[in-house]
Order: sequence, then structure tokens, then C-alpha cells
Amino acid sequence: MKTIKGPGIFLAQFIGDKAPFNSLDSICKWAADLGFKGIQIPTLDKRFIDLQLAAESKTYADELKGKIASYGLDITELSTHLQGQLVAVHPAYNELFDSFAVPEVKNNPKARTEWAIQQLKYAAQASQNLGLNAHATFSGSLLWQYFHPWPQRPQGLVDEAFTELAKRWTPILDVFDECGVDVCYEIHPGEDLFDGVTYEMFLDKVNQHPRACLLYDPSHFVLQQLDYIQYIDFYHERIKAFHVKDAEFNPTGRQGTFGGYQSWADRAGRYRSPGDGQVDFKTIFSKLTQYDFDGWAVMEWECCIKNQEDGAREGSEFIRKNIIHVTDKAFDDFAGAETDANFNRKILGL
Repeated sequence: MKTIKGPGIFLAQFIGDKAPFNSLDSICKWAADLGFKGIQIPTLDKRFIDLQLAAESKTYADELKGKIASYGLDITELSTHLQGQLVAVHPAYNELFDSFAVPEVKNNPKARTEWAIQQLKYAAQASQNLGLNAHATFSGSLLWQYFHPWPQRPQGLVDEAFTELAKRWTPILDVFDECGVDVCYEIHPGEDLFDGVTYEMFLDKVNQHPRACLLYDPSHFVLQQLDYIQYIDFYHERIKAFHVKDAEFNPTGRQGTFGGYQSWADRAGRYRSPGDGQVDFKTIFSKLTQYDFDGWAVMEWECCIKNQEDGAREGSEFIRKNIIHVTDKAFDDFAGAETDANFNRKILGL
């Protein structure tokens, strides 16, 4: 067994325009001072990483990695959640998702998709240059608005959408394969890959591509009332990244999983800071360790109640306490002895 690395922190929810969240140096010092050992870096803000340059220049990648290491930190993974979302967008979401794209491709869905695909390819090459073996992203969605449809979906709609999704992602997965990096899809409501079944459907369409892997985040499964522990048993061989994000689900006689169009704080299902929700992280860390997961435990903060800086400070300690430092010795070694066939037969009275 292997010891999970950590604690790490996903920077996406912390980056901003005020210190210490407005530059790579200041946010690295902040994270290190809180006890984090790794940072997961979103890739759309050039204050923190120039993705294309990291893909094209090993020198730049080495300098970036060195700067982060000077604060005692590693890069856990790069993230293209926003660009991955734009690989597949239904027209109903065009205006909303345009905010994720660079200005030159806005109001042009075809150009936006091409830009997003190129971004993912840059991410593969940048990850390789940085010595990373996993990458965090979203799948995008052509179908989400039809997940609970009325009227019913026409026959073949789901298959057609997954065929198209695979068509867009297969060349990306191939580039990641060439670079020796796993694509870790965060299975998430709003994506076409939102649970185990949809992930398996996608795997079938990409011919079980070895780089089509998983970012495990139990919080999204609490909101779906999916068995997030058994999920590890099913998919542990594909889990290559891990978000430590908590959640709780408290249904009432007035609302349940769909949340009644309420704000996050007023939904039955809502995200919480690590340790404040209902996720059984002790069992999760035990299972992942048992299955030899050797990636990073990365805190993702999306709490609707707690201050983000308190959440980060507490999250660092929470992960540290839950990481299991694996034993190199069996507890019953004292009773062991070398195999002796004659002795064993004697014990059995043979």
C-alpha cells in the first residue's frame, strides 16, 4: 500500500484581485503557511500560469515549478475545468458559458469549441513538461438539460450525444496518452459524465481509452444520493485524482435532490467545508489507501456558510489528520515463521 500525498489545495476558489490571492508568489506563501504541501492550479489566469507557454517551453515550465518549490510546494495537477466544460456546450448555455472563454471566441460556438480543445492539448503538453501524471477537468455536456425530461427524450438522443462527446474527446485523450498523463474527469452535475453509469457509457464510446480516468469527489455524490463508498470499489483502478470536498443532504417535506431553485444555503443538498458535512472521509481515505491510490488529497473549498480562509486553514489540518501513513509491517508478524511443509502437515495431524 502507498501513502496518499497531501494536503493539497485547489486554488480556483481562492484566486482574486486582493493580496495574498492575486499573485503566484503571495498565494504560494499563504498556502505553505497554512501547511499545504501542494497546489492544484487552474489554467486560465496568466498571473499563475501561462498554459501555452508551459506547453511549448520546458524552460518556462522548469522555472514555474522551481518558483513553486521554493515555497516548499509541489504542483498536484493542472486544472482545465472551465476549458473542458467548453469542449461540449448545448446552445441553451451559449451565453452563460461564453464567460469562460477568451474574448476572441465569444459569440462563436464553433471557434469556442476549437479553442477549448486546443487548451486541453496544451494542458497535456504542459503537464508533461512539469512532470505531472494526472490532469483535472470537466467533460462538458450536450445532454444535461434532458436528464429528467418532459416531454420524453426522442429515441437515440442519448447515444447520439455520447457519440459526439467521444468524437471530440478521443483526439484529446490521444494527446494526453502521448504525453503520459491521465485525464481525470470530475464526475459532476451539469456534465454529461455525472455518475458511474454515464462514465461507463463514455468509456464504451472512447473504446475504454486508458487515459479516460476519474477525479473522485464525494460531495457531488452526496447531493445525488449515490453510494460514494461503493463507487471506489467499482472504479478505483480509474481514480487518479481526489478532491476533499464535503457536503450534506437534508431533505424536507418541501424539497429534495433538485433543491427547489433555491440558493446554495437554502438547498437540501449543499456543499460544506471539510469536516462540516456528512461525508465519511475516514472510510474514503481507508479505501483509497487500501487500493494503492498514491495521488494527492486536494481540498476544494465551496462552503455556503464558512469563510474561505477559515475553511482553508481547517481543511489543511483535516486532510493531514485523515491521511493514513501506511505500515511496512504486519501487526501479526510476531507470530510468523518460515514456511515448513513438514511442520504444517504435523500441525494438521497428517
